[in-house]
Amino acid sequence: MIRPSRRSLRAALAVSGLAALPAPAAALEATLDEISVTAEPASPSPAPATPAASAGYAGGTTGIGGPLLTVDSASAGLVSGAVINSRPVTRPGEVLEAVPGLIVTQHSGEGKANQFFLRGFNLDHGTDIALFLDGMPLNMRTHAHGQGYADINFLIPELVGAVEFHKGPYFVRDGDFASAGSVRIDYLDSTPQNLALTSIGSFGYKRALSIASAPLAEGRLLVAADAQLYDGPWAVPDALRKISTVARYSQGTALDGFSVTGMAYAARWTATNQIPERAVVSGQLDRYGTLNPTDGGDTSRFSLSGRFSATDDTGVTRASAYVIRSQLNLFNDFTYFLNDPVNGDQFHQLDQRIIGGGEALHIFQGDLFGLPMENEIGVQTRTDSIRVGLFNTTNRQFRSGILDDRVLETSGAFYFDNRVRWTDWLRTSLGFRADGYYASVVSDTPANSGKARDAIVNPKLGLVLGPWFDTELYLNYGGGFHSNDVRGVTATVDPTSSLFNTTRSPFLVPSTGYEIGLRNRSIAGLETSLALFRLDFASENLFQGDTGTTEPSRPTRRFGVEWTNRYAVTPWLSLEGDLTITNARFSDVDPVGNRVPEAPTTIASAGITFGEPLGWFGSLRFRYFGPRPLIEDNSIRSRPTALLNGRFGYNFENGVSVSLDVLNLTNSRSDQITYAYVSRLPGEPAEGLIDRVFHPVEPTAVRLTIAGRF
Repeated sequence: MIRPSRRSLRAALAVSGLAALPAPAAALEATLDEISVTAEPASPSPAPATPAASAGYAGGTTGIGGPLLTVDSASAGLVSGAVINSRPVTRPGEVLEAVPGLIVTQHSGEGKANQFFLRGFNLDHGTDIALFLDGMPLNMRTHAHGQGYADINFLIPELVGAVEFHKGPYFVRDGDFASAGSVRIDYLDSTPQNLALTSIGSFGYKRALSIASAPLAEGRLLVAADAQLYDGPWAVPDALRKISTVARYSQGTALDGFSVTGMAYAARWTATNQIPERAVVSGQLDRYGTLNPTDGGDTSRFSLSGRFSATDDTGVTRASAYVIRSQLNLFNDFTYFLNDPVNGDQFHQLDQRIIGGGEALHIFQGDLFGLPMENEIGVQTRTDSIRVGLFNTTNRQFRSGILDDRVLETSGAFYFDNRVRWTDWLRTSLGFRADGYYASVVSDTPANSGKARDAIVNPKLGLVLGPWFDTELYLNYGGGFHSNDVRGVTATVDPTSSLFNTTRSPFLVPSTGYEIGLRNRSIAGLETSLALFRLDFASENLFQGDTGTTEPSRPTRRFGVEWTNRYAVTPWLSLEGDLTITNARFSDVDPVGNRVPEAPTTIASAGITFGEPLGWFGSLRFRYFGPRPLIEDNSIRSRPTALLNGRFGYNFENGVSVSLDVLNLTNSRSDQITYAYVSRLPGEPAEGLIDRVFHPVEPTAVRLTIAGRF
């Protein structure tokens, strides 16, 4: 993809985090060096009005560029780490709420992957939003807890150089899990100053972070370590203990250079999962209580990755590769005494895997009958070697096995994109992406062993008209897909009982997206964008990791509108506001109803940020997560969640900053997330009761941070 010039980017920085400004070819070399290589580390209390406070968006994947303006959509953008770190957040994953319309929440302990909502999707832990860090995929396919499980709890926000997002399946680099959108996070290569930070706050919150960067040979060495403790307001403390480390050596620039990065992460915790509303109403449970104090887990992740890039007269070449080893032990009890009235329904999910893969691409720069043109060609590959298990437990003690499978899953993709600037007001993109998958399953239930193959080819089309009156019009079309857990593709019998057959799932499930949007900058300092979108899924078949069986779903259709605004009122004051409204329905006819459970209708956010490089600074963030149908006939609905977080602080001349975050400033008694399903408490009927089950928002909390740069 294509990046803006430094001059265009600088102009956009002063205006907003999502500007799409023209990009002359002469300054391409400097753009991403500034964002992802030499940008200052985002302070926990940054001054948003400085030029580096936000990264303007002119299209393109971080680290890849060409001389043409990218054909993108009104719902794509780039946000700098400084902007991301100016926002008070409860947990690392919430920094991704800088993506307009994206909700990041939690329904369990803080070591478990977050829950994501976007464009009328309950994305679970990552089913249809593709997440990447430094080119490494974060979504785990054929995972013990759910397809696409993406744990970003190891993220160190202060290392983030830029976050790029695309919504919809319109972009050739996006494949599996990217139907609702994709988010690419890039860490900094180096920092001009070292950072030492310590935080302390309510409910046992403690954090220590250090980042150091220094010249080494002809390049730079960056090292970082982040440790955190947290109990939370729960009757049974989370007792979260986690540490995340990064070491990176880099030389050159984002377009002519290389880097090698190692990461290590480990965490353990006790989880207070969602609880039934009836137990709180009756007084059996406190709002922050639990029905199983032994739920929780532990996880670890180790990775080694590298990237190489070079630019010459023919264009830009880039290659990246990675190896990841991860492990997860997760203990959950969602139905209490429904399946086993004596021992309870706790189960252990085990996921151990090694992942290897990479990407290589080249952007050929040339012309078509004298018109500027470029062609991008790329290949991607990934292989997962997995052990995935599901076991019945009581108080984390093994009782019986349900399944214990070995899976080898590999995929390859080829993509091509042609981009032409026909006139000053017309540019087009025409491309396609081809994906092929192969998997082998060796199950402890022999009838469920087998091999599977599938392939899919998707077109990607884009058209940009303008600018007229400082406005551009975008038209986008594209096909996408998500893969299903391959165990559901090969299985023939229910793993809980071989007497019952099960319905096989398709390996790859297609989606089709359409979007029309515009972006306007006619008012000085204000950028506003509006997008109308539609997304069709042939079937949202998902493997249910909590039970070890496949539950085929129905075809769906989503219509929606997104409105995004960024306004730099003065050099020291900025405002923003976003609104997403979506209609999500099953597109077939069924007497049970046509509502898609957990599909959000309304998501809104607003914020104000003020401050200068020295002196006082602050931020106030509001987030609204509207009510949702919890079952198909819409007879049970969630309540809305409205949260207000604030930050206030001071930057001293000696490099020290002090800030105070106030989370859930109004002490809202809302829910982080709500479901509706059948569960059974002691003394209830054997068939159980359907009820809302919820995970509450934490009450008002304060966190004091002191940071020094040297």
